[in-house]
Amino acid sequence: MNPEKRLLSLDTLRGFDMLFIMGLSSFIAAVCALFPEGSECALAQNMSHVSWYGFRHHDTIFPLFLFIAGISFPFSYAKQLSAGASRRKIYLKIFKRAAVLILLGLVVNGLFKFHFDKLRVASVLGRIGLAWMFAALLFINFKRVTRIVIAAIALVGYWIVIRYIPAPDAPGADPLSIDGNFAGYVDRLILPGRLLYNGGKFDPEGLFSTIPSIVTAMLGMFTGEFVLSDRKGLTGEKKSLYMAVAGIVMLAAGLLWSLDFPLNKKLWSSSFVLVVGAYSLLMFALFYYIIDVKGFTKWTFPFKVVGMNSITIYIAQSVIGFSGIAAFFLSGVTELCSEPWANVVNKLGYMIVCWLFLYFLYRKKVFLKV
Repeated sequence: MNPEKRLLSLDTLRGFDMLFIMGLSSFIAAVCALFPEGSECALAQNMSHVSWYGFRHHDTIFPLFLFIAGISFPFSYAKQLSAGASRRKIYLKIFKRAAVLILLGLVVNGLFKFHFDKLRVASVLGRIGLAWMFAALLFINFKRVTRIVIAAIALVGYWIVIRYIPAPDAPGADPLSIDGNFAGYVDRLILPGRLLYNGGKFDPEGLFSTIPSIVTAMLGMFTGEFVLSDRKGLTGEKKSLYMAVAGIVMLAAGLLWSLDFPLNKKLWSSSFVLVVGAYSLLMFALFYYIIDVKGFTKWTFPFKVVGMNSITIYIAQSVIGFSGIAAFFLSGVTELCSEPWANVVNKLGYMIVCWLFLYFLYRKKVFLKV
């Protein structure tokens, strides 16, 4: 496959993923509230994270985004090599991207308030930057088989440490609990500033739990490497099928592992890596087959607009008052509605305002590339 070709399926899937961050989850929950079961129905429950153990759709959003970032790298790397980029230049680009993402994560967390003692250093963007960076460095420096071994060692090693070594500063606590897990202990020792949960004792985007998230990015890179392959007889249909089969195998392995090491997004448990990796791979296989293999593309545009400026909308929601803009135009309508329906209208308006903002940037060809 030509590395110069941009995968429309990748932009579309990224846009689909980011829609839930852009208000789709809240909108679905608001619609569910119109019905008798309300927030207790399964669909509404899936629009929020589990508190500790378990797995819901909302827990797939972050790792799917990291997985997609991983898929993109083999294409980017091949393109840079074909353009004659030196290894030094490629390394600098990788380090710069990671540094910018970490900085943007700090900005979202309130860097410009200058309350550095209370600043949360860990962040979603920071984790993406670090996990993607280490996965990219491994991709460049090791062959596929070696990387598979490294990924397996990382997941097994993380399982052994988290499952069987409790935090030394929480004697008697369950090593899988929010108080007693070793990942929280490492972050309490090393991370400056504020940790997010449990009275400042634990952070879901901390340093130690970044280790298994590197494997999430690696899984994406394995996928991108496979799609990029031009091996004779490996058609788009076969690639889609093989990815789907791999996803099912990974799902079974993850569920089996979860019997001893439960699914836990906040710990980014090894079983979670496999299960959410399976979801990500199956979703990508589906989008790739429909869009890039079969050519059904007319429906993709609304998602593409979001997917091509995903980091922009993630940051913009912390800076721009989209809800206030929506309320300005929709206040008359919402006054005519009952409270549940007014909530639905407001949530829908928020999504529309966000999308129109991205559409304006798309029309002006303004894209935040990190």
